[in-house]
Amino acid sequence: MGASTSWGLLPRVPAPHHEPQEVPGPDHLPIELLREVLSYLPPSTLLRQCRLVCRRWREVVDGRDLWLSILPWKHPDLWPVILTCLPPAGDPGPCILGRFCELRPIGRKLTVNEDLWNCMMLSDRDDSEEEEDLGVRLKTSGETSYSPAYRCWYKGEILDLEEEGLWRELLDSGKIWISVCRRWTEQQGSDRMYQLVVKLLDANYATLHYFLHKRFPFRPRTGSFSFRIMHAFTNIKKGVRFVLFDHSVEGYDSWPEQCGVSRPRSSVIVRIRP
Repeated sequence: MGASTSWGLLPRVPAPHHEPQEVPGPDHLPIELLREVLSYLPPSTLLRQCRLVCRRWREVVDGRDLWLSILPWKHPDLWPVILTCLPPAGDPGPCILGRFCELRPIGRKLTVNEDLWNCMMLSDRDDSEEEEDLGVRLKTSGETSYSPAYRCWYKGEILDLEEEGLWRELLDSGKIWISVCRRWTEQQGSDRMYQLVVKLLDANYATLHYFLHKRFPFRPRTGSFSFRIMHAFTNIKKGVRFVLFDHSVEGYDSWPEQCGVSRPRSSVIVRIRP
């Protein structure tokens, strides 16, 4: 006979203990599958939210493979060009292709907002003016002094192309154009003289290309007066990093904004060569 208790009953066998099983989540996905799932999210979500979830997700978002899987179907027209001039795979830090996908700099108007200098220059006794060195002016920005004797107003603005999501290999590929535009509106007619110089600079602020729009007078007239200056840089040399706008206007007795002049607007458009 089988074993029994003192009361003639079979002993109760305890049920086996099972540990609760953890439901698989995104952190348990193979890296290839996680990359595939993340590739369907908007670039801004990947860079601003997913990247902060954990170290594993940050490594996926910072890596080049994720963005190489996004670019062909997010930018099918640009992909054949991008494929020929990809950034190096071993660069430290977040892959710049992520910034490119988020900012979409090709064909978009890039607004120049960073002022380098904003000053007025004093004429000497023989009515000549001493030009400042560009390198010095790049390092001594923010001059805001004013005196009634000043008669020429200078303004400098700069755009960092790499901060806009472009990278060295693409800029050096010989497959892009850089178009620049400058708009100016004055509320009253005048005989003031205007000059614009646009320069493409390398990382050390050395000039690689420049465009000069010579001085000309604003014809006296009533009401507002607007004009636009445009230029396209083609056959661009290697090493371009910055676009610099250097403006000057003669004939003001005070700051131009105090004379009814709207804030000048500068913009840059980077295009793929046809």
